[in-house]
Amino acid sequence: MKRAHIAMVLLAGVVAGSLVAHFIKNRGAAPSQLEHATLLAEPRALPAFELIDQAGAPFGVQRLRGQWTFLFFGFVNCPDVCPTTLAMLAQLRNALADLPDPDQPGVVLVTVDPGRDTPPALARYVGHFDPSFTGVTGSPGAIGSLTQALGVAVVVGPAAADGNYSVDHTAAIFLVDPEGRFAALFNTPHEAGAMARDYRRIVAAR
Repeated sequence: MKRAHIAMVLLAGVVAGSLVAHFIKNRGAAPSQLEHATLLAEPRALPAFELIDQAGAPFGVQRLRGQWTFLFFGFVNCPDVCPTTLAMLAQLRNALADLPDPDQPGVVLVTVDPGRDTPPALARYVGHFDPSFTGVTGSPGAIGSLTQALGVAVVVGPAAADGNYSVDHTAAIFLVDPEGRFAALFNTPHEAGAMARDYRRIVAAR
């Protein structure tokens, strides 16, 4: 990974952390003994947004209601952070396979590169990691409203001679509760075992 890329991802993580700092609960508070997650003192309602999923169906905050969801921002051409994170989330899903259906979490990838990430491209990409994963895209404005509300930093690099460009972004994973509210933040580095244990504690304490 290039130094500039590392710097931008680190900056993005700082931005996300500073946004939620005054909302969070001490990690030693209930549910106790969280290893990695940062739990908000009160779940925070997500803003209304209008996006589409990899099948072209409308995707708004109502699609996040009724189950727990791990929400991640990335893009198909991401060289390292996104595939590593999605592979880890697939491992996480497997580690939680014994939970009852109402507690089985969904995984949603929201693209930060809507110009290239069409619904078919997202379908192929997320399906490679887990067929249950959902890929979401939409207009730059709609995606921008959601990233801004969650403190997700996105930096688009200059286009190369062949037209390709990089996109640096926050690598945090957001946990959305069954009411469609931002409930907890998992910042980097991500490890499936620790995240699974924290998720079980959060769900059990709800």
